[in-house]
Amino acid sequence: MKFAAIADVHGNCPALEAVLADIAALGINEVVNLGDHVSGPLEAARTADLLIERGFPSVRGDQDRILVELWQAGTSARSDFRQLEHKHFDWMASMPPTLAHRDEVFLCHASPRDDAAFWLDYVSIDGGVRTSPIDAIEAGAEGVDAQVILCGHTHIPRVVRLRDGRMIVNPGSVGLPGYDGHAPVPYVVEVGTPHACYAILEHTRAGWSATIRYVPYDNAAMAALARSRGMHAWASAIATGWVGPSLPRR
Repeated sequence: MKFAAIADVHGNCPALEAVLADIAALGINEVVNLGDHVSGPLEAARTADLLIERGFPSVRGDQDRILVELWQAGTSARSDFRQLEHKHFDWMASMPPTLAHRDEVFLCHASPRDDAAFWLDYVSIDGGVRTSPIDAIEAGAEGVDAQVILCGHTHIPRVVRLRDGRMIVNPGSVGLPGYDGHAPVPYVVEVGTPHACYAILEHTRAGWSATIRYVPYDNAAMAALARSRGMHAWASAIATGWVGPSLPRR
């Protein structure tokens, strides 16, 4: 078995198109999607239309859930919300928060029990983003029997092998390689490359393996669009892979 996993497209349709073209060029026919499909200042409707057309097995991310909640409440001034139509909200509302895929694979957005949790990584009290201890990661995987657990949300690509042999993979973000957050303390996630990111999972006689793959694309237009809508951290991350200056802060 061989398939691709994508996550956190965040309305970046050119990045999604580049990733899907790369997947097709590698001869991979199966793709799963871990959520946060359209939220943000980019091309929400265009991205949703492409994903609806492809019909990938998908779970709902926390930002998808928030958009559906806003729709159910009535209205919002958010640019992503205003781009979307009834069919797009219905599509997101129909997605489960978790999904079993082909018996051996479990899909979730952030963690098996919380669609907004940092799981493989955590935010420390000084605002640093660090790898979680193995005990904490394993506690989050309790009760999940699948040999492969896929999660997204943090946008940080990561492969973790649990002590019982199970593998957890975060495929990184297709569309947003950096962002700033404010809870529990202010923090910044910076992947350090503007390339679109996804994972390839393969099962052989030796067991499961994971490959993180980075795909260049024409990101200038999406950076400009984010900047034009006042999302300067997004613009910098999409342009450079860093939030703020184009080089890492010292």
